[in-house]
Amino acid sequence: MTVELQLGIIVGYLLLALAIGLVAYRVTERNAEDFYLASRTLGTIVLLFTTFATLLSAFTFFAGPNIAYHQGPEWILVMGMMDGIIFAILWYVIGYKQWLLGRQYGYVTLGEMLGDRFASRRLRGLVAGISLLWLFPYVMLQQVGAGTALQALTDGAVPYAVGAGLITAFMILYVVVAGMRGIAWTDTLQGAFMLVTTWLAAAWILAAVGGPGAAASALEGEAAGHLALGGDFYTPQWMLSTAIVIGFGVAMFPQVNQRFFVAGSKTVLKRSFALWPVLCVLLFVPAFMLGAWARGLDVTVPEGGNVLPVVLAEYTPVWFAALVIAGAMAAMMSSSDSMLLSGSSYFTRDLYRPFVDRGLSDRREDLLARVGVVGFATAAFLASLRTPATLFELGDAAFSGFAQLALPVLVALYWRRTTRIGITAGIVVSQAFYLSSLFVAAIPTTYAGWTAGLVGMGIGLVVTVAVSLVTVPAADERRAIYFDGLRAD
Repeated sequence: MTVELQLGIIVGYLLLALAIGLVAYRVTERNAEDFYLASRTLGTIVLLFTTFATLLSAFTFFAGPNIAYHQGPEWILVMGMMDGIIFAILWYVIGYKQWLLGRQYGYVTLGEMLGDRFASRRLRGLVAGISLLWLFPYVMLQQVGAGTALQALTDGAVPYAVGAGLITAFMILYVVVAGMRGIAWTDTLQGAFMLVTTWLAAAWILAAVGGPGAAASALEGEAAGHLALGGDFYTPQWMLSTAIVIGFGVAMFPQVNQRFFVAGSKTVLKRSFALWPVLCVLLFVPAFMLGAWARGLDVTVPEGGNVLPVVLAEYTPVWFAALVIAGAMAAMMSSSDSMLLSGSSYFTRDLYRPFVDRGLSDRREDLLARVGVVGFATAAFLASLRTPATLFELGDAAFSGFAQLALPVLVALYWRRTTRIGITAGIVVSQAFYLSSLFVAAIPTTYAGWTAGLVGMGIGLVVTVAVSLVTVPAADERRAIYFDGLRAD
């Protein structure tokens, strides 16, 4: 009966999200802009929570507590404070400019925006191709997280493949039906649900073990180093590298970057990024501290397993543990649905339309986008069955890969002298360097403690600026559109 109760709670929650999607479907127009961007009409609460829920993936709920369990709670500094602040700044510096451009020229994707400025179909396709390359493992991360979470929660009664398949099926159903409007509505519910259940879980477990003091004492007895700042793992170079790469990588994630286009007004946009750091700290502190405290508690985490389901199963009732895991599943689904929607838009608008069918109608594009969601999700599910890497490795690779795009894009947005050849070279060289660090043994992964992801960002910046200085802008580049005539109202 225990397994049935757990699955009933989780599936019930997923069905609730699907029901919201069906309601959204009834008011969604059958055109690509409404499907992808909800016609650029989101308000402050919905925009803030859809961005929040979109980022709170398996990486947050499972990889983060796992790192805190093994290495200590300083992970809060990396993800909570540093990246809460870094991304909020980038939301203003990059996101506000993108919002202005999107309103004026109707851009839906990052590749569309860059391709129009530099009059380059190839640059547009390059950005889309790179984004889809790094998006694929991050969608896999959600499926791996769902499979391992359900397997651990049900003590193996639900196999890994069934759990991964369950969330994949709901993702496909939900995105195909709901579009951006339904995703944003459900994300608002899921974001609030995640905050409440995570704090309740922390309070419940602390009450069961005797309070924060008892949890800290138990942690000191088991791993005293966890109570001291820093260590072999949390070196200053590694922490700064990781915080910067994640912050800049987040800004280039397709599902996040597209949210730069959807605010209903300038006021909505500015309120959202101002409140962002507060939400980050409110979620990351209890989630990651649960992972750290678990190290001192009487729980056994299997090798390669996730700490959060184990500690919940040990210290909370079956129904509550299932409720929290439903919240984690909600986080994974709210990330995956947005990723699938954005991946579909990058494929249809930046690859299929310019290279296959330039006369693609809005109605046909809308249909093609929904078919693309099914194909992308299914391919990621089949790849996830191989579980080729840990959640942290998958997430870290994706963050660093997307981060390579950030500085060339930032330069292009604010420096008129940027040339088509310059931005293309900066993107290609930094991506080639980072991919080499992953797959070529002769290329180091760290440089005096700084990660290859951060070094690659620096290379991309230098190449973009240097090549732009020594090349002449192409005659058909539209150098003025990022600067002249942009108005907020």
